Amino acid sequence: MTAPAIPSSTPRTYEAHAESTEVFGRVAASVRTHRLTVDGPVRNGAPGEAPTPGELVLVAVASCGAEVLQVLARDAGAPLDAVTVTARGTIDLEQQPHPGVTVFSSVELDIVLRGPSAEQAAALVAGFQRRCPVYGSLAVASGRMSVHHHAEPSTDPPES
Repeated sequence: MTAPAIPSSTPRTYEAHAESTEVFGRVAASVRTHRLTVDGPVRNGAPGEAPTPGELVLVAVASCGAEVLQVLARDAGAPLDAVTVTARGTIDLEQQPHPGVTVFSSVELDIVLRGPSAEQAAALVAGFQRRCPVYGSLAVASGRMSVHHHAEPSTDPPES
């Protein structure tokens, strides 16, 4: 079921919850009714089996990209059969852009859009960069943010 669209001018507030568990370095987290397990990195003595907070940040920007690109394509009437977003991040403690806080030193997004022309893909990606709050937060905080994209032809047969 598709939820009704909320006007962009309406402020949105998000909430997530996390609490420690009996396993050192393991956290029980929730967002609305969804539950997930988060582990700290092994180097901190955590189990390292479940996704780490840093990996979840990358999942957030990749999923925001995939979702927002679908919305933008729909709103523009641009063909979009599929979108794939891969996010990679590096935390280099020797190359921190902001004193006193640890952030991703670099984040790279690789975006593949199947269906739109190269020009449509470029416009969609630019729109995603303006609209996704996770991208904006990383772009402002990280030392270096790079986005690469390319369009692939549709695999759907032409309509007759």
